[in-house]
Amino acid sequence: MPDETPLVVYRDRVRAEWVDYNGHLRDAFYLLLFSYATDVLIDQIGLDDATRRARARSIYTLEAHVNYLHEIKEGAPVRVDVRVLAHDAKRLHVYLEMLTDARAEPVATGEQMLLHVDTSGPKAAAFDADIVARIDALVQAQSRANLPPATHRARAIGLPSPRPR
Repeated sequence: MPDETPLVVYRDRVRAEWVDYNGHLRDAFYLLLFSYATDVLIDQIGLDDATRRARARSIYTLEAHVNYLHEIKEGAPVRVDVRVLAHDAKRLHVYLEMLTDARAEPVATGEQMLLHVDTSGPKAAAFDADIVARIDALVQAQSRANLPPATHRARAIGLPSPRPR
């Protein structure tokens, strides 16, 4: 996906300390990369560090799902694209795709439900009007971009129930 899209983009490289005994990126570090990408989103919607401190506001993660699709190795460049699937007065539902130069398709995908929080409580709080305006503008731009479907969205984990004997 080219960078001209309205996706929020985070770039990094798989570091030696992130690699496991198989020579692959450890499962926990996929989530770390998704977390860093979410930080870029938070800054982009206007909740940078200075604003968070001044307003006593932040974003907490309520839920996260990761799909590990392909292994990646030390040194691989990675790009995480973030899109907002939905939002309401206090929450953001985001979809993340991790890509590397070696593959056209994602090596991992993630979904997160994020909550806007008044940190003086802490308690859930509605987004301020300027933040809502930025979120709306981002969602509209992503909608106009005709992005490919969020293929791994809303996947559930589980095994089939055993059949009675």
